[in-house]
Amino acid sequence: MTNSYNDMPVPLHSAERVDDLLTHNLRIIQSDEVFSFSMDAVLLARFASVPPRGRVLDLCTGNGVIPMLLSTRTRASIEGIEIQPRLADMARRSVAMNGLAERVIIHEGDLRELHQTAGYGVFDAITVNPPYMPLNGSDLKLNSHQAMARHELGCTLEEVIQACVRLVRTGGKVSMVHKPQRLVDIISLMRQYKLEPKLIRFVHPRAHLEANMVLIEAARDGRPEVRLQPPLIVYNEDNQYCPEILDIYYGAKEGKS
Repeated sequence: MTNSYNDMPVPLHSAERVDDLLTHNLRIIQSDEVFSFSMDAVLLARFASVPPRGRVLDLCTGNGVIPMLLSTRTRASIEGIEIQPRLADMARRSVAMNGLAERVIIHEGDLRELHQTAGYGVFDAITVNPPYMPLNGSDLKLNSHQAMARHELGCTLEEVIQACVRLVRTGGKVSMVHKPQRLVDIISLMRQYKLEPKLIRFVHPRAHLEANMVLIEAARDGRPEVRLQPPLIVYNEDNQYCPEILDIYYGAKEGKS
């Protein structure tokens, strides 16, 4: 079975489908058998500071949703790294399907080892949507793809931050989406490894509910100073997306000021 989009024929494997990313006419290959992208990836791709040119890296790239979304915001060279072969293959085919193969490169490999081939301090910006949950036994109830995406099986939070520090240049930005429950750990580890938190934004499902996501951006070797952006509310009282969420999915193409 093949899918043709923008005259780019791409094979689809068993149980795979092509979904619309809802923005910039992008589409992505997904499967219920592996972990699919969710709102956190879309919010991170909009939140992250990216240079107009240079090199950008997405760690834990999964099926490549963040690199493809970032390609709408910058002319920089974008790379992603994913440890799971099946997801890395899906990402490569999605990149090809969208005609982005000359701008987006997907690596299959371990982010903890990427500096050995890429070098130290070679990226201007890094994004990462890492596994949120420490190992606690519940990962055994999931299939291997879902378990690795949700739990720290392939890398811990500390190892993710260590990889960011090795790979980003001095002054470069590292942007992460995570759970608010881990915020103290994130800030502590970032500072330990000389990433200075600069910008934090909490995401709330509704205005009266506590945050269920946090977006955080840090600068390599930056000076101590952090700003809190206004909270991002997902749903209004009518259970509809709030205007800013609609804008992120369907509206303006520019990043944050």
